[in-house]
Order: sequence, then C-alpha cells, then structure tokens
Amino acid sequence: MFNLSSIVFAATVFAASVGMAAPVRRQNNCYLTGKVALPAEIQNLQAGLSSVTCDTSNEVFPNVPDVTSGGISYSSIDFQSSNLSPLGFALKTFATPTDPAQTDMTVLQNQLNTYLAVESSIRSQSASNSANLTKVKSAKFFLQFQAARAKTALGQKLGVADTVEHQLGKVTKNAIGATKEELAAVNALAKQL
Repeated sequence: MFNLSSIVFAATVFAASVGMAAPVRRQNNCYLTGKVALPAEIQNLQAGLSSVTCDTSNEVFPNVPDVTSGGISYSSIDFQSSNLSPLGFALKTFATPTDPAQTDMTVLQNQLNTYLAVESSIRSQSASNSANLTKVKSAKFFLQFQAARAKTALGQKLGVADTVEHQLGKVTKNAIGATKEELAAVNALAKQL
C-alpha cells in the first residue's frame, strides 16, 4: 500500500510537472498553529524566525497567538488598533529618520519578524483568513520597503527582490484600503534614499 512519504513525493512531482509551487513541510515554530503547508518562499523564512516567542493566551487573529521578537510584540504594533488602513498605520508607526541610513535596523527587523510570524501563522490556517492575510501583508511589505530603503542608504548590495523598487511594487499592490495620499507618501519615500 502507499505510505505518507510516497504520497507527498507523488504530489510534489505532480505539482512540479504542472508548474505549481510545491508545498513545503515546515518546522514547528510556536506560531504555526494550523496544518496548511506554507509556500516555499514563506517556509524559507522560518529559520530566521526561530527566536520569535508566542503568547498563546492572547490571540491577535483567530488561532493566531501574539508573537514577540526582540522585546517587540505584534500586539504593540498591530494595525487593527488604528482607524487607518494597514498602510496608513504602517506609514505612521514604522517611519524612518529623514536619512534612512540612520534607521535602527535591529528594531526594524524585530518589527518585521513579528509581522512575518503572524503572516506565517495565518497562512498555516485555512483559506478563511485570506482577508486578514491581505491586511497583514500590506503592513509587512511596508516594513520590507523601509528595510530596503535603509539598506540602500547604507550602500548595501541587494538582490532584485529586496530592492526599493521591487518592494514599492509589493506595497502598492497589497495596499488594501489605502488612500491616494498614503500611496503618494510611499512613492515619495521611495525617492528618499
């Protein structure tokens, strides 16, 4: 009879043959509370989030625990606490100095880690959380955009997917509920390196 590993192998071969990204088995970080396999690009981030801790007594979304990275909890920087769009909240909360090279990269990375962990947790749930996922991605992509700006200002070499231009595209594509003014502010920041 078939065992689980041969079924997973067959599904992976099938997915590859039809051009689909095969789901990847994942580690058991505390925030991965669902059973849905993560896309490879999200799975690849999990090792970098191994120091993220969870407060299972406080859910920030259904079945998604509050998470903390470097002393920064998601609940302390949760866009849901604001009347602004997720992007508007991100613009206000995750502002960089006028000179992005002066950004505290440790704080920015810890803020980003909390959003990456929450995104991963939502993705590990069923598709019923897709509206929440889209909102989280809006703020997360802004954090990645800010990191790209700071790294560019510091003269760091970035891969194509990490450039300010690429992240700007991700921000604007995922800017659910954003106003024209918020989008204009992000576009202006893209020129402030």
